[in-house]
Amino acid sequence: MATELAVLPQQLDDPAQLKGSHTPQPRTRAAKDSLKILDPASKKLSCLEAQRIASVLEECIRKAELSTLLPYCLHSLNRFGVVLGAELTGALQEHRRLGDNLQTLLERQEPRWGEMGALQQAIRSSLRNVLRLFQANPVACQTLRAEKGKRDPAGQELVRGLTELRGIVFDKLLTGPAEDRERARYVQEVALQHHKNMVVVSGLEADVEAAILDRDTEISKKNEMIRQLKSSLHQTEKLSDDLLKKTRHETDKQLQSDQKASEVKCGKLQQEITQLRSQLNNLITENCESELALRKRKYKVETEIENWIQKYDADMGEKQVELEQLHAVYTEEQGELKELEEHFAVLDQEYSQIMEERRLAREKKEQEERELVLMIRAATRIQALWKGYKVRKMMKSKKGKKGKGKKGKGKKGKK
Repeated sequence: MATELAVLPQQLDDPAQLKGSHTPQPRTRAAKDSLKILDPASKKLSCLEAQRIASVLEECIRKAELSTLLPYCLHSLNRFGVVLGAELTGALQEHRRLGDNLQTLLERQEPRWGEMGALQQAIRSSLRNVLRLFQANPVACQTLRAEKGKRDPAGQELVRGLTELRGIVFDKLLTGPAEDRERARYVQEVALQHHKNMVVVSGLEADVEAAILDRDTEISKKNEMIRQLKSSLHQTEKLSDDLLKKTRHETDKQLQSDQKASEVKCGKLQQEITQLRSQLNNLITENCESELALRKRKYKVETEIENWIQKYDADMGEKQVELEQLHAVYTEEQGELKELEEHFAVLDQEYSQIMEERRLAREKKEQEERELVLMIRAATRIQALWKGYKVRKMMKSKKGKKGKGKKGKGKKGKK
């Protein structure tokens, strides 16, 4: 439910989705990141009480799955006889007998409630015994659970509800108080955003309805305009036919007059062409002289450019020789640097080895000193205990001698 509340406001808040386009990629990534708040931070149950609760739920679901399949198993007991075994088959037959007795008792007009209570208690005990036997027989349990399609709708709903309850409880067990508060705050913000989005959607729907009404009005106006234009077009076609005939007649007359005028104009243009050809010949002569002067100038410039190129090649050759010499010196220095680096790496490795040996020797010495201190303490304690033991033994021997001396004096007095 929280996930649906989180996704819906984001969809309504996005104008691109309201217009029917796809959501931008950054917005999708932000939505996925915001939904991480609803996921628990931990993925495993670390508390012992939580693990016990989860195991109890798992056991309850397993027993519910078996209990809801018992009617089908009792109905097809002959089919499962080999897999179930003699003991489990006998327990199932006893359970079916108790169920039949209860059904017979319920069908009576005046059932005896005391007998019914005892029979219900016996059925509960029989069911616990059957589940215990199924637990002791994993093969039979697996075979019966494989027939989950034969479960009645009420049993299927019960198992589904328990499975959902397991997911909810598991989520609750993984979620701490701080995460609960953060999740509640996030859901409240999402609900508020959803309310705001619904207000915006209501306004947009009103705008859409108004736009649809304006569009229908505009369409009706345009349909009327199209009808008027069609009638006007029909009249225009008639007028255009008349005008076309008149225009063709006038065009023929104009064509004849234009043809006569063009003949006169062609004569004048021919005279002008003759004059222009003579002018062109004069210009060609002048341009040949100018071209010859420009060719001489071009040859002079090319000679100067060739001299500059040769000078540039000579300078670049000297620079290239100098560059090769510098590169040879650089290569030699690089080789020396590599040799020095290899020598330094060997020295560094030897230094690290020496320091490690010193560290191990120091640790060994400290360990020996600690062991020596412990041995001195143990020897001191043993000596103290031994001295105490000798003192106590000496005191006991002195007390024994004093007691014997007193007893001897008392016997002499009596005599």
